[in-house]
Order: sequence, then C-alpha cells, then structure tokens
Amino acid sequence: MKPERIVIGLSGGVDSAVAAWLLKHQGHEVIGLFMKNWEGDDDDAYCSANADFVDAAAVADVIGIEIEFVNFAAEYRERVFAEFLREYRAGRTPNPDVLCNAEIKFKAFLDHALRLGAEAIATGHYARVRAGGTGFELLKGVDPLKDQSYFLHRLTQAQLARTRFPLGAMRKTEVRRLAAEIGLPNAQKKDSTGICFIGERPFREFLNRFLQQTPGPIRDERGRTLGRHLGLSFYTLGQRQGLGIGGVKDKGAARGGAEHEPWYVAGKDPARNVLQVVQGHDHPALRSRALVADGCSWIAGRPPPGAYAAKTRYRQADAACRAVTTDGDALRLDFDAPQWAVTPGQSAVVYDGEVCLGGGFIAATEPWPAAPSRPAAQPVEQ
Repeated sequence: MKPERIVIGLSGGVDSAVAAWLLKHQGHEVIGLFMKNWEGDDDDAYCSANADFVDAAAVADVIGIEIEFVNFAAEYRERVFAEFLREYRAGRTPNPDVLCNAEIKFKAFLDHALRLGAEAIATGHYARVRAGGTGFELLKGVDPLKDQSYFLHRLTQAQLARTRFPLGAMRKTEVRRLAAEIGLPNAQKKDSTGICFIGERPFREFLNRFLQQTPGPIRDERGRTLGRHLGLSFYTLGQRQGLGIGGVKDKGAARGGAEHEPWYVAGKDPARNVLQVVQGHDHPALRSRALVADGCSWIAGRPPPGAYAAKTRYRQADAACRAVTTDGDALRLDFDAPQWAVTPGQSAVVYDGEVCLGGGFIAATEPWPAAPSRPAAQPVEQ
C-alpha cells in the first residue's frame, strides 16, 4: 500500500495507540486527532476526557506524531444524544455507539480530517474493509471476542473507501503484547466499557438528569401488581436486576417449576404505564420468532433478501434467519430458532459469513409459538 496522509482518532486507549503506531511503522504520514464529544460535567468522577487526552498526547509523543484536540460536543448532542433521549422517552432501548460511529466518528471526524488534507482516516476498531469489484465490504474482525462490525453496520461506501482499520486482522492479546514491546505509556490501560463518549457511570442516575420519572405498576401475565417501577424509560427487555420484586413467587403459574425462578422484564405498555414481567429465563414471552427493523442502512446500498445470519445485540452468536424486504426501508427477519429478549431500539445486523451487510433498528417482534401444553393424565379404569 502506498504511503498516505492518515488522520487517526486517538482516544487515549491502547487500541487506537497501537493502530497509530502500526500506520506510522508502515510509512504513512500519521496525524492524531483527539475528539471531545461531551461537555457539562468535566469534574464528574465518571468523565475521563481530560485524563484520556493526557494519555493520547503521551502516546503521540512516543510514536512521534502530531496530535490535534477537536471539540464535537455540539454535533454529538444534536445528532446522537438527542436521538438517544427520544428513543428512551418512547420506551425503546437505543444503542448510542451505533449512532456515534455513523454520525461522529465517520462523519464529523471524517469531514474534519478531509479539511486537514487527509487521504484516509483510521480508528482502533476491530473490523476490516475489503475492496472488490462491486465496491467495499465491511468484514468482521479476526478476533471473535472483539469484533466490532455490529457497531459499524451503518457505514457507507464513501466512508469505507476512506477508512483504515489497522487492528482488524489482530487479536486483542497481540495488541496488548505489541503495546508493551514498543513501550506505549498506556499499554496496560483498562478498556473503556461506558457509553460512547459519556463514560462509565451509573446509568439510571445519568438518565435521571434528562428523563422525567413517571412511576407505575409492575404486573405479571395474570394481571397481578407485583411492585412499582420508576418509569418505563429506565428498563429494558430481558432485564432481571433492579426490579425490586425478587421475593415474589408465582405459585399459580401454569408452567411447572416457575415459582422459584427470577423475574424478567417482558414488555412495556406505555398507554397504561405498565411494566410487564414474567418469571423464568425461558418464558415464551421472552422468545421471538421474527422481527421487523426500520431505518435500515445497507453497506452495498441495497437490501439483502435471502438466507443469512443476524445479531440482535452485541456479543450474540450469529443466528440463522431469512431476510425479507418490506415496504420502504424496513426489513423482516424470520429466525430458525427462538431469539431471547429481542429489544426494540437495538440494532438488528445482518451477516453473510464474515461480511457485514448492514441492518436497521428493531421496531417490532413476533413471539415464538409456545410449546403445546400436555393433556392432563386420565385415570386408569380398573
């Protein structure tokens, strides 16, 4: 590959640091860019932007590249956070990392890099780009434990053409080892697991600052009120912790053995402000046979009807399904096996082997048919 002028997003973490070193080692002209995308609580214990910039600057100094500090906080609030709050207010559970990648890291950042004269941008994501006769493909990262293609499924041909993923063919253990070998100051820094650019903080406490609490009843499938919720926005399908009904048992449940099993969120009824719960991880109400996703984005620019696989949440194994296009930009996925706690607002991402085809936001689901109940045993005539 001929040398390029590449602007890389330096987050202060080890992944982007090693990615920058690899590009410099390959002979590219590399410029680091640190993005600050959240403002308002810089002194908060959970906001690490200032410390992260210090780490990123130290990495740039060791590698021998320039680093620029850029503030995208206005773009983040307008394009990502406002939508994030709208989804929560509507009772859905959005994934901010998906929108952040599409709107900030590969749009605002890319536009800024091009103004700096860059030929390409790079990040520390674990994914790959492959050029073919029909355009660019987004591939899974080689490390199955770190693959981040799920979060990148909304990228376009124009964005992929300008994007480099130096870590796509590496495993995380290799990245850590290389960081230590070349003496990067953040070689042992812990990976961030918080909200994109907002940090690792108590989530319900954070949402409390932006969403109004509207308490209401928690009810089971028989209509019994088991407790009170704080507001539908603060719960997600499949949630087990934080319900406050752990001691309630459903002794009248039709399913044998359910009375000692934990409770899970199975649905929301915004019209009545009711949080619906069921008992048992494998309750039929938590299993879906199909979903409809809207707001779809396809990397090749067109939908992929046919037999594929899909993820309905990150770190989920690929699930065999058949994709059927519907009206507009929607897509229906019919699964071969029941899918657990498919959650409106999350992303359904479609794959053809290692190739990420794109996906959309889950809008509706269909329940998996419950197993037919066994007839009661009849008395034996003497």
